[in-house]
Amino acid sequence: MTNTFWIITAVLVGLALLFILYPLVFGRPERRINDDIRNQNLLAYRTRLTELEEEFQQGTIDEENFRMLRDELAGAMLDDVGEEQAPKEVRAEDLRMDHRRRSTWAVVALAAVLLPAGVVLLYQEWGALAKVEQYQAMQNIEQSEGGDRLAQMEQLTSQLRERLEAQPDNPDGWAMLGRSFMRMERYPEAARAFEQLAGVVDQDNARAVAWGLSAQAWFFDSQGALTDEVTNAMDRARELNPNEVNTLGLLGIHAFERENFEEAIRHWEKIIEVAPDHPQIASIREGVAQAYQRLGREVPETAEPRTSAAGENVSDRGVNVRVELDDSFAGEVSPDTTLFVYARTPNSQTAPLAVARLTAGDLPVDLRLDDSMAMAPQFRISGADEVVLAARISPSGGARPQPGDYQGIREEPVPVVSGDSEPVVLTIDEQLR
Repeated sequence: MTNTFWIITAVLVGLALLFILYPLVFGRPERRINDDIRNQNLLAYRTRLTELEEEFQQGTIDEENFRMLRDELAGAMLDDVGEEQAPKEVRAEDLRMDHRRRSTWAVVALAAVLLPAGVVLLYQEWGALAKVEQYQAMQNIEQSEGGDRLAQMEQLTSQLRERLEAQPDNPDGWAMLGRSFMRMERYPEAARAFEQLAGVVDQDNARAVAWGLSAQAWFFDSQGALTDEVTNAMDRARELNPNEVNTLGLLGIHAFERENFEEAIRHWEKIIEVAPDHPQIASIREGVAQAYQRLGREVPETAEPRTSAAGENVSDRGVNVRVELDDSFAGEVSPDTTLFVYARTPNSQTAPLAVARLTAGDLPVDLRLDDSMAMAPQFRISGADEVVLAARISPSGGARPQPGDYQGIREEPVPVVSGDSEPVVLTIDEQLR
């Protein structure tokens, strides 16, 4: 984009220089113009005199008329042509022309230097090339597709981040960068992008949303743990807006995981109250309904669970899984090492739909991945038809895969069903290098 822009700019500057320089370089000096007119008048005089002489010799006109017409022609010629300049006057005019010629080339040289320099300096001061490049990078991210989409997004997000760092006053750019990092599961970078977004938006509510999104990214990175980063971002969001929906959603999930269903209901019902048009309102209502069911209380009408076309209770849908450790790694893993088991949508870079946090000492373990293990209201396993299952033992306790982790992935998608079903066996049989 940059090279193309400057090539077009150079062409336009060249055209502008041509309009300025053409009359200076190729214009005809006044003396040359006068000489041309004088020569044309002399040529016309001689031609007409020759015609008069031929008419007199042929007897068309008599001698008296010939002399009268010749004298009139000579007078007219003197008026048009004038007297020949004296040599001193000619030399003086030549000197003036030389001076004008040098001045002309000085103007040419000055224009050739100042015009391009002025264009560059003024555009750097008032131009918007960086914003154009940011917009183009954003468009490219949105339009990226195909099998190599992840690698393509890596390159495009890197370009967008560089341009945003050079010219950070672009809320749309930071928002897109954060969403792109979320799709790529680069949660810390997504969180920092949303924090940058909070610094460039004007309204308190918009800043609160940005901090809420940052909290959500840190929450995903910690696989549902309320780390310092998560709580700090949530506190910043709630200072600006106590009812910021992303923060309320995370607080509800954390409360649900601790089986504090009353608190989960309070947070999620507040979302229903303040954001009835929330794009994930149906999932939030299902979370509220499930919390009421865990308390053994009647579900309010506003939180009635959805049913599928087959009449299933959607919020009860999930996957039963049995996680085992391959015999080749027996004795290598400490029992207190963190174990993550999660399900995600096939062929997707979105956040996991359900995550269970255990320890290696629990293996082998049978569990059910359902909406109670959702990381956010908008990412629920009940809304998926099938999922890919994975488990990872992390000696560092970190959510992101790194060398030394033990991992097992079931590449073949498994169906999400309502009620009991045979557990899907997932074996941890690989160590990351």
